[in-house]
Amino acid sequence: MLTHHRKPVCLSIISTDLPVWSVVETAGTLYQKDTDRFHLLLTAPPLITCEVGSLISPEDPSPQTQKNVDIPTSPRILWLEISPYRVTMTMQGNTQVSYRHFWEQGVYGVTRYWLPNESLQQHKPIRLRNFTNSLNLSGQNLPEHLRLDYELWSEKVQLGRYILNLEIDH
Repeated sequence: MLTHHRKPVCLSIISTDLPVWSVVETAGTLYQKDTDRFHLLLTAPPLITCEVGSLISPEDPSPQTQKNVDIPTSPRILWLEISPYRVTMTMQGNTQVSYRHFWEQGVYGVTRYWLPNESLQQHKPIRLRNFTNSLNLSGQNLPEHLRLDYELWSEKVQLGRYILNLEIDH
């Protein structure tokens, strides 16, 4: 039972306690794998990385700002595996960073980040844990809205609370 639909999608991730947020509005392809299992594939614009440094010298109190903007050329492919019980999100295709998140309500899931090849630990992911407080999926025959509320952890240090919100227009 593999059917697919091209739909407008809005995916946002925000932190409730840190100044972190990201919104992607694009078209996605929704594949129905089973009665309540779906895959959503979408292409997001490339990440833009900026390095801004300020130097203030005692002789010249005005800050000198140096900007270096690097725009990767490869698009980011986001792939979500969605069911009412668990969600997996994978981002790949970008030379800067890749990641894979696993969420299931009431469970510590695994989050992995792969950094560029220039990093000291080549091809070894950074492993974090996330605890899913709530996972809500709604829609009649196809998913229309997904909301995940989760905490991100490194060992015993909480790295913030986050809300992933996915809206699929029909």
